[in-house]
Order: sequence, then C-alpha cells, then structure tokens
Amino acid sequence: MEFFALLAGLAGLWFGTEATIRGAVALAQRLGIPEFAVGIAVLSIGSDLPELSIAVDAAIKNLHGGRASDVVVGSAFGSDMGQIGLVLGITGLFGYLSLPRNIIYQQGAALLGSLVFLGLVGFDGHVSRTEGISLVFFYVLYLMYVLAGAVTLEKSGGWWATRLASAFAYLIVGLVIVIASAELTVWSTIQVAQTFDIEQSIIAIIVIGLGTSLPELSISVGAILKRRPDLSLGNLIGSNVFDTLVPVGVAASITRLDFNGDMLRHELPFLFVLTSVVLLFLIRKAGIQKRHAVIIIGMYLTYAVFRVQEVI
Repeated sequence: MEFFALLAGLAGLWFGTEATIRGAVALAQRLGIPEFAVGIAVLSIGSDLPELSIAVDAAIKNLHGGRASDVVVGSAFGSDMGQIGLVLGITGLFGYLSLPRNIIYQQGAALLGSLVFLGLVGFDGHVSRTEGISLVFFYVLYLMYVLAGAVTLEKSGGWWATRLASAFAYLIVGLVIVIASAELTVWSTIQVAQTFDIEQSIIAIIVIGLGTSLPELSISVGAILKRRPDLSLGNLIGSNVFDTLVPVGVAASITRLDFNGDMLRHELPFLFVLTSVVLLFLIRKAGIQKRHAVIIIGMYLTYAVFRVQEVI
C-alpha cells in the first residue's frame, strides 16, 4: 500500500508541476509580468505554504505552553539551506541558470539582507511580537518592490478575462496538487522506511528535510527542463526570502519565540556563506553551470554530514 502511495505522490508531483508551470507562464503572458516576478510573487509563496503551516501550528503550541520555537526557526533555516544548496544545485545540473546582473544585485541584497535582519532580531535570544511583525513587513516591502511596475499589459473584455481566469485556475490547481503530492510522498516514504526498520533520526533528517523542499524541487527542475530559467530562479530566490522572514515573523506575531543560540553560530553563518557563493557564481561566472552546481551541492552535503555527526 505504501509503495502505491509513493508512486501516486510522485505522479502527482509531475502532474501538478506541469499545471503549475503552464498556469504561471500563462499568467505572466496575460498580465505582461516578467516570469521571474511570477516565480517570486506566486510560485514561491504557493510552494512555501507547508513551511508556513508548520510555523503557525508550532506557534499555537507555544501559545498553549508548548516548546516548539526550535521547530519554527530550525525549519526556516533548514528549508533555506535545502533550497539554495540542494534544490538550486540539482536544478543547475539540468540546465544553465542566469539572470541580468542588475537583478542579481537587487535580489542578492534582499537574500543577504533578510538573513542579517533575522540575525539581528534573534541576537538577544528571542523574537518578540513587534519584531515578528517587522519581519513580515520587511517581506511585504520586498514583494511590493518586485511587483512595482511589473504589470504592463492592460486589456479588457470577456475573452481576455476568461483567459486570465483559466491561467489562475491552472496555477492554483497545480500548486494544490504539488503540495498535497509532496505531503503524500513524504508520508509514504516514512512508512516504507519504517517497514524496513530504518532509524527514525535518519528518516527525520533526510526524508523530512528533503520533503519540505519537494514542491520547490519539482517546480524548479520542471521549469528549467522547459527552458524557463527565470521561473526556476524566481521560485528559489523568492522562497528563500519568504522562508527567512515570513514563517518566523508570523509565528512570533502569534507568540514570542525563543531563538536558539546554536543556530546563530552555525546555521546562519553557513547560510550566509552559501548564499554569497551562489551569488558570486551568478555575477562573476555569468550564471550557474554544471560544475558550479556540483560545488553548491557539495557544500550543502558537507555541512549536512558535519551537523549530523555533531548530533550523533
């Protein structure tokens, strides 16, 4: 039964990715929005709904006396590292990733700036409600900046409205299928692993960690295979800015979060360095090629192994 569920989850990821990309491309064409902006403003938010749901659930547990702050902050850092390291690296193995230099500078400032902002907010060991709201506000400003002046096509009439509604329908249905299929894939993989008596810690580190990035991986690889690198990079960059600011910000807006000092000393600096390396490849090498993708994946896996050994 678990094997059939796993196959169904993988099939759903493929089908949902097809519908998502088709809807995103159509939406960009109908509204005259650059595909990169659609990736940041639509795909990244949609694919990050699982992380946001986890953060809200953990915050509610905190509100009722639980101790789930590490889940919120840890999942944010883990998702960021998985996306900028593993997902972007794997995507780079399938195709050439590049952006105009001015966009790289702008988005690089947002990526690194959001990390610095989160580090400053959590430096005293906790994130207050006011600080949480400021994190969300920072993201809203970022999103407004990305979308400012992006919609350039003005149309009217029933035909155009129908085509626009169709694009939105494909996009929403595709995102729902991708997220649900990712959840099904993770659940079925855990069941299969337990059947073969694999260590629970290994399941949590590898399967769950990868599972939270399955929507981004599916959408980004699918986009690059369809020669839509702007959608792929927009999805990944937008997802990292979102995950750095919004889940922690929303959770802290519900109740104050504790900020583990080890994450400030380990995860945050590594994520800053990894992001800087990716940006350096994009700027100096005019894009990420396969050899650069291998280096990025190697950095992520080396750090993951190092941290696992520390825990063990």
